[in-house]
Amino acid sequence: MKPTEKGWLKDYLEFRRELLKDLPADSKNSSHPERSLYHVIQPTGLMYGQSVASAAIAGSESWAPKDRMKILLAESLISSSLLFHDKPIKNPDELTGIIMKTLENIGNFYNHVFPELATPAKTLFGRKKTPLELAEKILDKRIEYSIEQEKNFWVQFFHNSLLFLDIFIFGQWIHTNADRIVADFFKYEREELRFSLVKVMAAAAHANSTIEPEEQKLLEFFLQSAGLSAERKKEAKQIFESGIEIEEINLPTNNSWILKKYFLEIAILTIWSDKRVEIQELEFLKKLCSYMNFSDDDLENSMMAIEGFVLEHWSDLDYLQNKKDYQQVSDQFIQRLSKIAGNNKNRLVKEVQDSSELMALLKRSKGSELSASEKEHMQKLLLTILKTIPTFVIISLPQRFLTLPMLLKILPSNFFNEVNVK
Repeated sequence: MKPTEKGWLKDYLEFRRELLKDLPADSKNSSHPERSLYHVIQPTGLMYGQSVASAAIAGSESWAPKDRMKILLAESLISSSLLFHDKPIKNPDELTGIIMKTLENIGNFYNHVFPELATPAKTLFGRKKTPLELAEKILDKRIEYSIEQEKNFWVQFFHNSLLFLDIFIFGQWIHTNADRIVADFFKYEREELRFSLVKVMAAAAHANSTIEPEEQKLLEFFLQSAGLSAERKKEAKQIFESGIEIEEINLPTNNSWILKKYFLEIAILTIWSDKRVEIQELEFLKKLCSYMNFSDDDLENSMMAIEGFVLEHWSDLDYLQNKKDYQQVSDQFIQRLSKIAGNNKNRLVKEVQDSSELMALLKRSKGSELSASEKEHMQKLLLTILKTIPTFVIISLPQRFLTLPMLLKILPSNFFNEVNVK
């Protein structure tokens, strides 16, 4: 498939049929579909305005960033609809019907809530466009409207991270009837959430009482792309100059978990744009978490999620490398992961003991060097066992970064003695 050619959305749906079929089962097994959605979206980079993840489609590694982002946006919108579907999907025909309804919702959503992207429902010759055709055209427009071509992590972050709000608001939209009053409400919510995000970024940038010229430039760049009214832009510029207290930001508290997670991780990345996280900035993040009813563990998990994402895609994020030292990020991530592994040592020991394959490999490794394929298989088995820890049901582990030597370094020092490999 080629995202630049007409018909790309149909080709994508055909390619991803199996993955999309499995998503409702994930939701059924979880009482928290927002956490399932986070688990799907966060590793792709879309929350951070990135498009480093591909859909494992042949040739996708050579796609332009905007084409990868278009596929990720389509996948995220459809995944959101399926994860929040409140009834079991019984057969492939029913799944197809739900996806077609989702495509119709995508067209209605953008036509009503994003008037700048309004797309006629009929062709020049009067033929009514299918939901698939309309959704494809609108997604083309949405990405052309948002994507920034410059290959720079921070420019893309500040320019494209707003795409996540599309997915969040769409998740609400699909449960309503699309009339003018509803559309006006969502247009209002779109501006309010964007303005709240501006405030979060400004507050985070001011956390150490100093805004560097580069931070100011990036914040102003974000403001240009936020699509705020002239009055709101003026107010936002004043906030960027003077800062704002957390209590003055219109933040979510007891409603959406994933929206709070998004605000928190945007704040963390805003602070990251200044090379290091200082004590004052860490205190700001803790205060932000407290205000949104998040715990210290929630902050720790978000820091780990971002570090894991960055480490997994370090080679793809060229310009980020000038800002954060790889070894520093790696050490921080390993320390966090080791702590969680230590806290769950008994669970991990039992999981290893219950895996006959892993126990056999461990036994063999005591007498001789494992082959390359055996080491790779051991790595996969250890990753599977780590994923049984509740934290990693939500946070995706960076599989390319977590090589076998790295995994062995993360596990407690006396771990295999307790496993009792004979």
